[in-house]
Amino acid sequence: MTGAGGDPAHRDLQRRTKVVLGGFVVVANVVGAAVVLTLAGWVLPTRSLVTDVDGAVAANVALFAAYLAVAVVVGVVWGIAWSRVPRPPADPAPATRWVRHRRATRRVVLRVPTRLAVVQAVPWAVAVAVFAALNAAWSLRLALVVGCVVALGGLATVAVAYRLSELALRREVARVLAYDPPSGYRLSGVGVRSVGGWVLGTGVPALGVALVAATSLLVPEQYTVRSLGLAVLVLALIALVVGFGLNALTAASIAGPVVAVRRALGRVENGDLDVTVAVTDATELGLLQAGFNTMAGGLRERDRIRALFGRHVGEDVARAAMEGELELGGEVREVAVLFVDLVGSTRMALDRPPQEVVELLNTFFGEVVDAVEAHHGWINKFEGDAALAVFGTPGDLPDPAGCALAAARDLAARLDALDTVSAGIGVSAGPAVAGNIGDARRYEYTVIGDPVNEAARLTDLAKTVPGCVAASGAALARANDEERARWQVVGLQQLRGRHEETEYSAPAERLAAHEPCEPDATTPGVGNGKDLAAQA
Repeated sequence: MTGAGGDPAHRDLQRRTKVVLGGFVVVANVVGAAVVLTLAGWVLPTRSLVTDVDGAVAANVALFAAYLAVAVVVGVVWGIAWSRVPRPPADPAPATRWVRHRRATRRVVLRVPTRLAVVQAVPWAVAVAVFAALNAAWSLRLALVVGCVVALGGLATVAVAYRLSELALRREVARVLAYDPPSGYRLSGVGVRSVGGWVLGTGVPALGVALVAATSLLVPEQYTVRSLGLAVLVLALIALVVGFGLNALTAASIAGPVVAVRRALGRVENGDLDVTVAVTDATELGLLQAGFNTMAGGLRERDRIRALFGRHVGEDVARAAMEGELELGGEVREVAVLFVDLVGSTRMALDRPPQEVVELLNTFFGEVVDAVEAHHGWINKFEGDAALAVFGTPGDLPDPAGCALAAARDLAARLDALDTVSAGIGVSAGPAVAGNIGDARRYEYTVIGDPVNEAARLTDLAKTVPGCVAASGAALARANDEERARWQVVGLQQLRGRHEETEYSAPAERLAAHEPCEPDATTPGVGNGKDLAAQA
């Protein structure tokens, strides 16, 4: 609730509070009056308690009608005055003034049911004394019985008013608890609420049945068989009707928050983490609702961190790291490596504005990521205008070499479609060390080994091959037959830094249909594949 003195939210809250108090004071007193009249008419052994029956009945009925009307008016006026919601400050500065207003509003709204119960309890407690004094003129025994009957009516009134106000103010409670959720509960807990509903709705009428039975045994002349049966029947009906009503209200106040949390949990189970539950209760149920919101917020934060982490290191590496499977060190894995290095990056950086260069590189790397992920690989790192992709670690892959070769063909076709950039693509495969390299405070998951170096050298060689793609014989030997059939051996080449010649191949359909890329070897270039290999 925000705003100044004319805040619509404040006016709406004030209006609903008045309606709740006024309406429920009347309803609760009608229930209490019905209980009193029923007990007085069919349960009290009136004729055996007083000789002037007609005079006693007339006096009690007249006083009860007048007193009930006064009690309703006093209850409405007193309840509205006592539960007035504080007006928002006209000037919300300083912030502490607005915080104090929110806390005062929260305190008032949460205490409305209790205050309404007190407002109803006081007039009925006074009524017990008034009617006991009135009936003492006829008989002390009658005064005691009438006082007990009025007390039972008062209990019913207080219980109904409390339960109805709890349910009716749930929206307002959710509003004030939205900015200050409960961290502990001071009001009646779930256990007290349940036991209280049973005591007032079922226990008290059952006690009345026990008292009538005890009276009939100790003073047999108080009841005839017919009057005793009628008294027990009336008390049993009161227990059924009032007890059911109060327990139904109690069950609704408990089940509502639980059902809301269960539905929200169902949405979380289905993958929807953008869900919150309105905190509508200040007891353990409110703690449950607030706890769910805290849990959902934690899951959203964890999912956001995981997504951010995955964009930096790859989904597979992020998943393994968050599940605690990765430690400092490495293991030998059978992997395939794909290097891609942009052609002409040095001239591009000199001839084009920086923003245009960045936009072009992002478009280029977008195609690299799409092609690699489509074939179950992950990007180990970006460096300037080059990228290193790995297949077969950290998760197992049945055919890492075949996937890397298919990704190379797919990426080459995607870059052809761009018609703005060209790149050399090199693929190799074999055993390599995969793991976390660095320090426990800062490390990186990467692969180290001959396939990495060979793929980097093949990237430079690929720029001189029609179609700009070159794969080592080791990669083809480890690939499946279907993928191997798509490639054609081009020749042998002694790569820089290696003692033996390397057999290299290219996609058969690209050898005849494409020209070689323009070599970019005269200038090292930013992030040249050889530099990236050294870092890997």
